[in-house]
Amino acid sequence: MAAPESSTLSLLDLRCPRCHQGRLFSTSAFNITRFAQMPAQCPVCAQSFEPEPGFYYGSMYITFAFNVATMFAVGIPLYYLFGNPDTWVYVVVVTAVTLLLTPAILRYSRALMLYWFGGAHYDPRWSKAGAR
Repeated sequence: MAAPESSTLSLLDLRCPRCHQGRLFSTSAFNITRFAQMPAQCPVCAQSFEPEPGFYYGSMYITFAFNVATMFAVGIPLYYLFGNPDTWVYVVVVTAVTLLLTPAILRYSRALMLYWFGGAHYDPRWSKAGAR
């Protein structure tokens, strides 16, 4: 499979920022106990997935932004579709949706952190066909 040239498509597919082929996560997002497990480096190009110790602490801010967006994306339709239900309805529904989206939110927060601040940029020479 050829690596997509677009960094956006590779980010959405959770692929390595340098070669766009290696997977950022070791297991499926549906593996509840290991959905956050990442290899130390890309299996294709050996790009480090943790540029420095504690690198992913910054992704907490991105996770917070995703959670605020989830709160609005769920709360506003609840307000308009159900005529401003009781507060407990908001709490239960927003909490349930946030818990269901936790694996995706964590994964995309880490991927965004790596793509924006990890220091690696796409280089087509690092694809499998041209691996060094």
